[in-house]
Amino acid sequence: MHLDFAVVADYAIVDQAGKLSVLGIFQHIWVQQFPAMHPRLHLVLRLKGKRTEIGEHQVQIRLLDEQDGEILGGNGNVNFAEPPAGVTDIEAGAILVFDVPFPHPGAYRFEITIDGDKKASVPLTVSQLPAQQQH
Repeated sequence: MHLDFAVVADYAIVDQAGKLSVLGIFQHIWVQQFPAMHPRLHLVLRLKGKRTEIGEHQVQIRLLDEQDGEILGGNGNVNFAEPPAGVTDIEAGAILVFDVPFPHPGAYRFEITIDGDKKASVPLTVSQLPAQQQH
C-alpha cells in the first residue's frame, strides 16, 4: 500500500464514479492574527495498492507544528473492495475536512501514516498579514 499523493486544498469531491476532483491546492495561509482558525481545510489523499491488499487499512493523520506539538489528529480506516476481474491495481481517494486551529505563525505539517508506516509529510506554513499603514 502506498500514498500516491497528498495535498491541502480549498475543496475536493469524489463523484459517483469514484473520480477525484481537487480545487485550490495551496501550501501557505495568511491570517489577520493569532491564534487563527482556518475553516474547512481539505486534506486530499489517494492511496494505491495491489489486488492482494484488498480489505481494511488504518490511516492516521496528525497536524504537527515546528516543535512536533500535535495540533490535531485522528485515525480512520480505508476499505478497498474487490476490484473487477482482470484489474490488478486498487486505489481509493480520501478527503478529510478540518476546521484547523493555528496557535502561532510558522511551519506546520500533516503526517500521514498507513498501517503503522509513515508515508508522507505535507508541509503548510502560516503567516500573519502585514499591518496596513494609514496615510
